Amino acid sequence: MKKHKFKILLLVCFTVFSAKAQTVLTVDEAIKIALENNFDIRIAANDLKIDKTNVTIGNAGILPTVTANVVDNHGIQNSKQTRSDGTVNELDNAKNNSLNYGVGLNWTIFDGLGMFARYDQLKELQKLGEAELRLSILTSISDVISTYYNIAQQQQQLSALDSTIVISKQRLELANNRYTIGKASKLEVLNAQVDLNTDTTNLLRQKELYANTKIAMNQILARDPQTDFIVENEIVIDRTLQLGELTTLAQKQNPQLEAQVINKRVSELQLKQIKANRYPVIGINTGYNFARTESSLGFTTQTSANGLTYGFTASMNIFDGFNQNRSEKVARLQVQNSQLLIEQQTENIKSQLASAFQTYLTNIELADLEQKNEEIAKQNLDITMEKFRIGTIPTIEFRTAQLNYITAQTRNNDAQFQAKLSEIALKELAGNLKF
Repeated sequence: MKKHKFKILLLVCFTVFSAKAQTVLTVDEAIKIALENNFDIRIAANDLKIDKTNVTIGNAGILPTVTANVVDNHGIQNSKQTRSDGTVNELDNAKNNSLNYGVGLNWTIFDGLGMFARYDQLKELQKLGEAELRLSILTSISDVISTYYNIAQQQQQLSALDSTIVISKQRLELANNRYTIGKASKLEVLNAQVDLNTDTTNLLRQKELYANTKIAMNQILARDPQTDFIVENEIVIDRTLQLGELTTLAQKQNPQLEAQVINKRVSELQLKQIKANRYPVIGINTGYNFARTESSLGFTTQTSANGLTYGFTASMNIFDGFNQNRSEKVARLQVQNSQLLIEQQTENIKSQLASAFQTYLTNIELADLEQKNEEIAKQNLDITMEKFRIGTIPTIEFRTAQLNYITAQTRNNDAQFQAKLSEIALKELAGNLKF
């Protein structure tokens, strides 16, 4: 008996030592790493920077444009000129040069206020980029937390399987001892060995799943897939969530719903820009130019001019084949569709929240039930093991109690994990994941 306790103590010490040798990754640290490294978040952040960069009055067409022009032409020709009095002038390799340069300004000062609608639209597109970034962050953080607690659940399962192997080894040793003194058959020893091998196989499979899930976590965190770590085993479930509060938060914070609201505003501003085409477009222009020409043959061999030019332009669409009416009608329908999408998204979120909340309540109850079942199964295993040691029950009854305990542990671990997933799903829908 002391020998068995000593082996268990050694196993526990080895497990603790191994845990200390590895880096313990907390859920807050995992979230922090994801916020810094995750590719989806970084791409969405760069997209937002692009949207911010585009929000300028120049991009909206409010500012004038200033251009500088230089035109310098040269020519060499064989020229012959016959004047009205019959005089003929002829010159080979006659040179002709012209030089024009200057600065011009063009400025649209009125376009039916379309330029101001474009500027407001650019600002709304920036807000849309912010909503998309929040959605990317929420989705990535949800993946991080879900994967984190998946690893925690698998660590618990590994611990359970380790304990099972210890028990199976004890059973095999007892069977060998009883066989040696003639109190058990060889069949009992072989059955114990087969069950131990089965438990070992299950442990190896679980280790494989555990390692692959950690690789998946490292991928989400955008770091070396072989980075080793362990997570905290405890899974704490928030049992205070209320459907009414979550629904209210979702209507304010859900980034998908927020994006639909912004899209409606963008559609309304697009309609404003189209309506602006009904008004005249007025622009002013001015510039300073210099021109010089040189000619080897002709009445004038050189001319030059410089000075200021200025003026204005005005244009107005009188008739364009009814395309203006068509464009406005399409834009109004797009605004209506945007409103319908908002209503649809709102109802979808409410439905998802109601369904997810029901799953959350069920999983909470199952988590409590499975925890009690594991405690009962543990008591049953302890009693069965004592009876097995003194030889008052058959091997199959002991194995049944052992398997029942393994199953109870697995179901309890999974129930705790599923309850946590339900909590995460609800907070993601409400836009209320903390990071």
